[in-house]
This record gives sequence, structure tokens and C-alpha cells, in this order.
Amino acid sequence: MVLAACGAALAKDPPQRVVKAPHYGDTLFYFYQTRYFTAVTNLMVSQHFERLPTHEDDAEILRGGLYLSYGLHKEAGEIFAQLIEKGAPPPIRDRAWFYLAKIRYQRGLLAEAEDAINRITHWLTPELEEERILLKANLLMAREDYADAAKELEQVKSKTGGALYARFNLGVALIKSGDTARGTAMLDELGKVPAVTDEYRSLRDKANLAIGFSALQTNQPEQAMASLERVRLNGMLANKALLASGWASVALKQPKAALVPWTELSAREPVDAAVLEAKLAVPYAFAELGAFGQALDRYKDAIAIFERENTDLDESITAIRSGKLLAGLLERNPGDEMGWFWNITELPEMPHAGHLAQVLAQHEFQEAFKNYRDLQFLSRNLTHWQESLGALNDMLVNRRTAFKERLPLVQAKERSLNIDALEKRRDQAANDLVAAELDGDGVALADTRERDLLERFERVRKLLETAGNKDPDPEVEAARHQDFYLVIVRETTQSKLVERFRRVAGALTWQLSDAFAGRLWDAKKSLREIDNGLAEARERDAALARAQSEEPGRFDQLGARIAELDQRLRAMTPGVATLMAEQQQYVQDLAVAALEDQKDRLASYGTQARFAVAQIYDRARLARESSNANGQQ
Repeated sequence: MVLAACGAALAKDPPQRVVKAPHYGDTLFYFYQTRYFTAVTNLMVSQHFERLPTHEDDAEILRGGLYLSYGLHKEAGEIFAQLIEKGAPPPIRDRAWFYLAKIRYQRGLLAEAEDAINRITHWLTPELEEERILLKANLLMAREDYADAAKELEQVKSKTGGALYARFNLGVALIKSGDTARGTAMLDELGKVPAVTDEYRSLRDKANLAIGFSALQTNQPEQAMASLERVRLNGMLANKALLASGWASVALKQPKAALVPWTELSAREPVDAAVLEAKLAVPYAFAELGAFGQALDRYKDAIAIFERENTDLDESITAIRSGKLLAGLLERNPGDEMGWFWNITELPEMPHAGHLAQVLAQHEFQEAFKNYRDLQFLSRNLTHWQESLGALNDMLVNRRTAFKERLPLVQAKERSLNIDALEKRRDQAANDLVAAELDGDGVALADTRERDLLERFERVRKLLETAGNKDPDPEVEAARHQDFYLVIVRETTQSKLVERFRRVAGALTWQLSDAFAGRLWDAKKSLREIDNGLAEARERDAALARAQSEEPGRFDQLGARIAELDQRLRAMTPGVATLMAEQQQYVQDLAVAALEDQKDRLASYGTQARFAVAQIYDRARLARESSNANGQQ
């Protein structure tokens, strides 16, 4: 993840904590997917609705870091200042100021960056402390305070990793502050350090090149040669090293030796200033050796190359002004929501792609292009949000219609549900349960089957009581022929029938008594469930009443909110489009300016080449005239 820099690292530095708020976890989900725009918008929505009760400070730090990732250093500074005023822990405070200083320095706001870095106390981790020293030194060197920069850099004691950059800057600062011997010694030590990565090998090359140029400026060509020979031939600084090596040989009065690096350099692509200068340096060396014919041919070749390169630059400038460069960069380097951490990795199709190296190497161009890409992303977001508002408006219309259609049905069901009558029945049941509990009445808690048996037993009891009567009840007599128990009466004697009835009735009574405690507990539980159901019914009845009166107003509020947002988006869209067009023009102007500088350089080189050709012709003419004069004598 490319979050080793500013805003994202700010959120990652603290020790891991348990995420207790789901909405904060949702923000972190998008954050670790590098979807920073979605993360920050979700975070701000959650903060607005106060959904992060246990992560207020962490959320603010993350928001400040995400602001930094989009270059919003002023807004991030306000957030960090508020955290400090609230009494944020010193480690959080120092990290906040450090990353704020870093992004300000990256954006070229040197005074603001120095103000932020001076607010740091002593709570940074060792790794960040080294970065702080390096950043502070860079700020001091930016205002040419090399002596104080050297004092800062001398605090770095380690000699590996990121400290190598501090040692390089210290060497440069010492040289520029006048302590050339110490600075050169430090750079020489760095130029001999074994390097295991391309990054550190490039730093080593840079140190050797710095020694070489410093030695040339102080007229020490031998020392310059020794350092320049350590620069890799296939590195990024090889062209400059080859050019400087040739001039060191010239300073040693060895123009023939200078032809070796210059010839190698002149054979490379003529898109680098060092290569173009080598096109002039090679014939200069031939002229110094007295090979005027070869020098003349090389100068003419150089003039032709300069003219061809000038034409190629015109074609590249035309392509840039037509928008082909920016469109190609966006197409070849996709990626939304990347903010400050996004980088160009693929070059677009251009008439002469080699010209892009010097353009893309400019920090100002990189930052300006990031702003242009972010404006494009914002423009797409505005369009998407406007489409979403249209969908929300359609949803609102559907909800209004559904509400109007369903309201009569719900009201009819509400009227059919008599909650007051249900509560009366509940109260009666509760009273019966209390009476049954006080009396220990198991019969009151009998189930349906048992109640049926009790009713049958009652009929049998009545039959037994009237069995000896001479004038039996006609209804009882009729029941004799229908009930099973009456069959028993016919087939058994009166005494046996009475004994059996007593036993069966007693068994049922014992069963009801034994189950009484459990059934009483179940009945109370059921009563509580009835209470909960009635309470819920009351709440729903109240909610329905509120909805009937409030829902139309909520629809109106939501409709007004959608209309307001739509108006705001429509007002923002032209502004963003204007800014995007202006930023596109600005970025293209930066690129064209770099190529125009190259054209000016070519014009200067062409003038020098033509002047040198004229000098060679003059020398040849004077030689002929001198020879003719000697012959006449």
C-alpha cells in the first residue's frame, strides 16, 4: 500500500485499537482499499450524525490525514490545531504537525512547512525523527541557510537506510556553506558505500556526481575524474557524469581522452541536455587535436541533429496543446480516489515520447497534473451525484404514491383492532390467574382435554346421584344411551361404578394439582408476552398516528432537500468545468514551457555550432592565404 507518506501513515502510526463503532469500521474498509474519497465522505457523514462515539479523536486524525492526501493542508492544519486545543496526546500532536509540514513542503509552501515543523517537540518515533531532521534541513537549504542545515543533519548518527539521504544533504550543505573539505569527504564516503537497491545506488551516483562537479568548479580535475568514474553508465545520472568526465579530461589537457566519454554520450538519444552538449563537445575535442575536417563534419552533423530535434519538439508541443498528453496520461494511468499518493507509471503514445522525461520530471508539473486529475474525478462525481438525485426523486414519488394507496388499508386494519377490549380481556385473565394462584386452583389451569374430562365427570356424577330415583330425569335417561360411561353404568353394579368414578376423578384431580406450579409459571410467562404484545401494539398505533400526520411533511422536507442539493450541484458543475479547463491549460503550459526551454537551448547550441563552423572555415581560409603568400614569395 502506498501509504508510507503523509495522511495515510498518520492514521496507521498509532497502535492498533479495537474498532467499536461499525461506521468507523466501514470508513477504514474503504481507507485500506485506497478509496480515500469514499472513505472521507463516509467518515464526514458518520461524524455529522454522531455515529462514532468511541472514536472521535481517531476519526479526526484520519480525516486530517485524508485531507492531506488531497493537498488540503489548510483544512488539515485546522483539524490538527483543534485536536491540540482539545488536549490531544503529545505523540498524536507531533505526528500531526510532522505530516502537515511534509505535505506543505511537497506543495512548495516552504514558510508554512517551516512553521509546522517548528511546532514539533520530541514525541516522534526514531524513524520519523530522522525524517523530521531531513525535512528541516531541506527547508533550511531552500532558503540557503546551509550552516544551520548542516547542524541539523549532524544529529543523524546512523549510516544506513534513510540516514544516507541525511548524510548526502549534509555533505552538500557543508560544501555550500564553505566547508568544502568536510563536505567532500562525507560525499566521498557515501559514494563508496555498498548499495543493494536501485534507490541507494542512485543516491551513491548522485554523491559521486556532486563531488565531480564540485571538484571541477575548484579546478581539481583529477579528483573529479576519480569520483565520476564511479557513476554507473546505465544510471539516471550517467549522461551528466559522462559530460563532466570529458571536461575533466580537457582540464587535464587530454582532449583525446575526452573523446571517449563524449563519443559514448553523443550516440545516445538527443533528448537530454547533456547529450546535446556532447554533440558540440566531440567536434570541439577534434578541433583541439587539430582534426579540423572531422570537427567540421561533426559540427555539421550536430547542426542537422539540432534542426531535426527542433522540428520534433514542435510536433510534441502541438500534441501537448491538442490535449493528447493529458488524455494519454489519464488513459495509461487509471485510478480513482488516489489523491496525493497517485503517481505516473506509464507514458502515453506521443510523437516523441522521449521529450516527456524532462516534462514529467518537474515537481510542479506532477502536482499540477494531480490537481487536474482530481478535478476530473470531482466532475465525474458531480455527474454521478446528479444522476443519484434523480433516482432519489423517483423513489420519493413512489413512496408518496405507496403511502397514499396503503394508508386507507392500514387505517381500516387499525379500526378493526380494538386494543382497549384486548387490554380488558388481559386484565380479566390476570385477575383469574391471581385468584387461581391464591386458591391453588389447578382446575383453573386445566387444558382443553382436561376440561372436557371434567365436564364428562360432572355428567357422570349427576347420573350417579340420580341413578336410584324412581322417576329419572328424561334428559339423564336419554344420555344413558349416548355416553360411554352410561354403558358402564348398565354393565356394572352401582357400588363398583361409584368406586371407579371416585378413583378416576381422584387421578385427574392429582394430575391437575401436580401440574399446577409449572402451568402457573407458563401462564405468567404468557401473560408477560401478552403485555409485551399489547405494548408493541400501542407503540405501533402511536407510530401510525404520527406517520399519518408527519409523513407528508417528511416527504416535503426530503423533496426540498433533494431540490436544494440538485441546485447546489448544478451551480458547482460549471465552476468545476471552468477550473478543469484552466488547470488543463496550466498543465499544458508547464509542459510546453519545458520544451520551449529545450528549443531555446537547441537554438543556442545551433548558434555555437555555426560559429564554430565559421571559425574552422576562417582558419582554413587563412591557412590557404598564408600558403599562397609563402608560395609567391
